[in-house]
Amino acid sequence: MVNRQSSFFGFIVAGAIALVLIAIAGFWFFTRTPVTLVTSTTSQPGAAIFVSKLSPVMVSLLTNPDRLQALEREGEISKIKTSLLAKSGIDYQKDIQPWLGNEITLAVTTTDLDRDSANGQQPGYLMALATNKQDKSREFVELLFSKRVLAGANLDTEEYQGVKVLYDSQLAAAVVGDGFVLFANSPSVVKDAINNVQAPDLNLTSSPQYQKALQQLPEASLAVAFLNFPIIAQWQGLELPEPTYDSEIVSLGLNSKGLLAETSFLTTSELTQAATPLTKPVEALQYIPASAGLAISGANLSNLADSDLAKFWTQIKTAISGSETDVISRLVQPLTEVQKTWGMNFNQDIFSWVKGEYAIALLPRTTQVLPDWIFVVEKTEELPEGIAKLDAIASAKGLSSNTLSLDKQQISAWTELTAKKTAAKDQPSFTIEATAQGIHTTLDNYEIFTSDLATMDEVLAGKKSLLDNRNFQNSVAAIPQPNQGYVYLDWAKSQGVLERQIPVLKLIEVLGKPFFNRLRSLTVSNYSSETNALKGGIFLQLQE
Repeated sequence: MVNRQSSFFGFIVAGAIALVLIAIAGFWFFTRTPVTLVTSTTSQPGAAIFVSKLSPVMVSLLTNPDRLQALEREGEISKIKTSLLAKSGIDYQKDIQPWLGNEITLAVTTTDLDRDSANGQQPGYLMALATNKQDKSREFVELLFSKRVLAGANLDTEEYQGVKVLYDSQLAAAVVGDGFVLFANSPSVVKDAINNVQAPDLNLTSSPQYQKALQQLPEASLAVAFLNFPIIAQWQGLELPEPTYDSEIVSLGLNSKGLLAETSFLTTSELTQAATPLTKPVEALQYIPASAGLAISGANLSNLADSDLAKFWTQIKTAISGSETDVISRLVQPLTEVQKTWGMNFNQDIFSWVKGEYAIALLPRTTQVLPDWIFVVEKTEELPEGIAKLDAIASAKGLSSNTLSLDKQQISAWTELTAKKTAAKDQPSFTIEATAQGIHTTLDNYEIFTSDLATMDEVLAGKKSLLDNRNFQNSVAAIPQPNQGYVYLDWAKSQGVLERQIPVLKLIEVLGKPFFNRLRSLTVSNYSSETNALKGGIFLQLQE
């Protein structure tokens, strides 16, 4: 069983990578070809009838890979197909292309095949390929297993519910009706898939969660994924904190600038109404230099800790990583270091008094490991009290509050004063050095905080801001409005920092090289205030 699981796990992972890369490798090519060539006419995976409603995750590509291949420039999709089939003795164009339809679905059907926790979890994996020609697809299955027999596998066949099931120690398959070819890591997975069709109350389409999730999908999608959070957590042996959301559905689609992944998080609870939606990027971004690698903007941070978005993040990071350590914390490490150094709590000491617009940015520097930071807040009646609180925290940490002039602009600095002694023949001399731990000043209707004088000088220089950056403009234009603001990541400027903070990213980049080589920026936004769904999107802008 362990060998079968391991072998098919490699197969399903390779298939998943192929599915994702096939989808994303061609996204940037569509500028020369009408989008209708690659979008699906439906967003609902037909293979959901084979998947149990207790499945933790299902991912579907809803178009034929060949329709994407017509858009490629450097043969990336062909290379993926060739590498996946290299050791199988199968020729894609001859053996698969003649019958492959417009759907490829991958699913974890059960978290434990034998339901015996004593011998460890042995998940069931299912791949369903849509077929246009039943006879051709049946010939393919026979050919595949004949080659496996020649390679030393022991073939078994069984008639189950009128369906012929073929299997060996590592792979099982069946052609079901005239619609799909099924592959799995155990014949029991194939049999369960057949049962799910014949007993509709068992399959995913009978799940109220799934049906509600389908209502959130756009009319046409390139790919769709559905996740069941409680079962994913159970699979990993985790207990979800504040289990607000029970499922998520993700759709991938194209627009004129890149790829938009829209996602909805579903719950049976009534969600707290989001803050007042924004119809355009906040003006606070005018003080963020175009050199920023990461920018986060919106309005009203005062209720962030108790928001449904915060509850979701607490839940999802535990479900995915199994710990409180998450990617976002590593991504904004410079701000995390400030919080540790000052001994403050962002939610209580800063976010609580930010009632207006805000913008937070990280500026990568080639001469230092951690980026510099900028924090811009709109002036409100709570601002003086907020600054007084920061002054008190600084004083408690032994920092001095000083006022100085920078290019005729009056600024305030929290500084650490250090006396240095210089040896002399007659008597020693002393100098006092000041190291700024934080800078702030007022410009128009905004208060700007920066990590150091050099960053403040860049802001005061009034050079091109992020609002003037064409990449940023194109990215936010792709996000539906109104929304709750943006998280914008410039990939080229942030790649080095991200790789240092998240080492596993290098492996992901190798697997997705055709995509990451052309990734320009990533923009995230939340733009829904529905009663039972938190909806948002991730826009991936690619180089033309």
